[in-house]
Amino acid sequence: MKSFLSFLLVVSLFVSNVRADEGMWLLPLIQKLNINKMHEMGLKLSAEDIYSINNSSLKDAVVIFGGGCTGELVSDQGLIFTNHHCGYGTIQKLSTVEHNYLDDGFWAKSMDEELPAPGLTVTFMKYMEDVTGQINADLNDKMTEEERNEKIREVSDKIIKKVTKDNDYEAIVKNFFAGNQFYLVVYERFKDVRFVGAPPSSIGKFGFDTDNWMWPRHTGDFSIFRVYCGPDGKPAEYSPDNKPYKPKHFLPVSIKGIKKDDFTMTIGFPGSTSRYLTSWGIEERMNIINHTRIKVRGVKQDIWMKDMQADEKVNIQYASKYSRSSNYWKNSIGMNKGLEKLNVIAKKQDIEKRFAEWADSSPERKAKYGDVLEGLKKGYQERAPYIFANYYLYKSLLGGTEAFAFSLSAKRLEEALQAGDQDKINSVLEQMKQRGESFFKDYSPKTDQKVMAAMLKLYHDDIAAEFYPEIYKTIEKKFKNNFQAFSDYVFKKSIFTSESRYNEFLKNPKLKILEKDLVFQGGKSILDENMDLRAKQKESSVLIDRDNRLFEAGLMEMAPELIRYPDANFTMRLSYGVVGDYEPRDAVIYKEYTTLKGVMEKEDSTNFEFIVPKKLKKLYKEKDFGRYADKAGYMPVCFTTNNDITGGNSGSPVINANGELIGLAFDGNWEAMSGDIAFEPDLQKTICVDARYVLFIIDKYAGAKNLIDELTIVE
Repeated sequence: MKSFLSFLLVVSLFVSNVRADEGMWLLPLIQKLNINKMHEMGLKLSAEDIYSINNSSLKDAVVIFGGGCTGELVSDQGLIFTNHHCGYGTIQKLSTVEHNYLDDGFWAKSMDEELPAPGLTVTFMKYMEDVTGQINADLNDKMTEEERNEKIREVSDKIIKKVTKDNDYEAIVKNFFAGNQFYLVVYERFKDVRFVGAPPSSIGKFGFDTDNWMWPRHTGDFSIFRVYCGPDGKPAEYSPDNKPYKPKHFLPVSIKGIKKDDFTMTIGFPGSTSRYLTSWGIEERMNIINHTRIKVRGVKQDIWMKDMQADEKVNIQYASKYSRSSNYWKNSIGMNKGLEKLNVIAKKQDIEKRFAEWADSSPERKAKYGDVLEGLKKGYQERAPYIFANYYLYKSLLGGTEAFAFSLSAKRLEEALQAGDQDKINSVLEQMKQRGESFFKDYSPKTDQKVMAAMLKLYHDDIAAEFYPEIYKTIEKKFKNNFQAFSDYVFKKSIFTSESRYNEFLKNPKLKILEKDLVFQGGKSILDENMDLRAKQKESSVLIDRDNRLFEAGLMEMAPELIRYPDANFTMRLSYGVVGDYEPRDAVIYKEYTTLKGVMEKEDSTNFEFIVPKKLKKLYKEKDFGRYADKAGYMPVCFTTNNDITGGNSGSPVINANGELIGLAFDGNWEAMSGDIAFEPDLQKTICVDARYVLFIIDKYAGAKNLIDELTIVE
């Protein structure tokens, strides 16, 4: 009994640290699981005010922004706030040397001035429904994993088909708790989104990579968009005749200010966490995934940055790419340090030991769970060499070298030319033309030439020869393993490294020319190796998924009284907590807010990361803060809470006890980078840009009073 009680203590720490503010909770369950605690902490709203299917609620004001961020509706005219770094890719695409919205910012002073953002979408979550019973009714323990997964897909397809019939909704069935629970999630996606406003990067990305994941922070990380719909209020492709979308709910913006211990909640779409990962899974994450990301992206980013600093055009072309790459490069560095500092692997091993004792304590449990941990250990060990080579391949050659990946867009053309199918040839050529226009707009051949040589050498030096793509035989035979010589040659000759050569080829495509192109040969051989490595790790990966499912099922069976939330999987979640400071190390306490004074203290005119616009300095010097200053007289910039967020939550509204917007979540803190795997209750912080700073920049800095007038501001 003593051993089992000790086990429950460890599991409770593993699952929730016995802290109500940890957790990314499913909105349909907050009435059952969370609302009483939230009311104790100060919330004034009901569960129905937060999530309702039939009535207006907070969830109707929160959207998936693009494909990986969150945004919120702040007016009855479809106006959306999100992070600057979430809008960064769109801002970059719309920028030119003549109209550099990254450097200069942009503010539409009327709806007529708003810029269409092709390809950008916003997606509303209509509702979630537990369909576990429907799925499980067709599953049994005698099925293989392949049979089980196929049956899940079959039943899910039927459920989705039923709910999307005769409407414009999209739906997906998502699994939770490693496949022990299933929810149907129904969405409505809008495709006409327009760029409304953003501060210059000197405000919206102030601190850039140096301050990324750090506190204290002084970044005005916001941008503004608007969602449009057809005349009938339904989603529609872009048209000048479309009208601003009128949402079921939008958030009023509070400028009353915040103080320590104020209740806060976030609603958003966290991408992925692995809180229930075993020790072997953590070792794989640290030593393979994070290690590879750190090393490969570090080399690539150094090359990119040198060229970006030397050429404004390259800087515009690669600004968004660099930002995306560096974000989780730095995250991986911090995560590994955090996991080591917290001794997480040893803690997981202790849990696994106790799980084994629990499983072995009865014949029934031993039959069901007795082999789970040994199976996980074996599975991770068997797939290690293949997943390492494949992840390295992807990060260096497929994801790192742009020309190789771009060349693969010609695979369908090769097939059409081989078949002599002229209709298909014409269709593919039109697609390739459009793809080329998009690709070369944001492509620097001289930059990618350097990256290709570096990535080919990196993969060659770090990965076993048995996992080399076929292109390495050509490089060895014709170029004596001189990767720079190979890169120099193909960038002079290949149709995929020059816009003019590419377009000339499309005018008169020849199979022989395509098949002899060394970049195309390289791209295909890299893809072939990728597919081969994926096949080699498939069996062990399937077994790992099975045993992870059984492991989590066992944890729930072993301690059913514990309240548990599922790992993030880019479905809508709510987290709640309070505004607060923290102590990162002995004798150091970080206040819970920063001010405009800190921007001025960080200013460095010789470093692009810390340049301060002249107008912002003037406003600060004159203390011209308007109605957005704190009662104490300072201009607030950012603040911290202990809400539980991760990637995907970027842009999430930070909402006070009355359901009003007080900030936008945009980052986590360096001391808690282990949070995706191990929540650290004393250190975990969400970094937010204060809504008062957002409105101050819109109003006093940009003079976009049309946008201020559109908001409902609570004073």
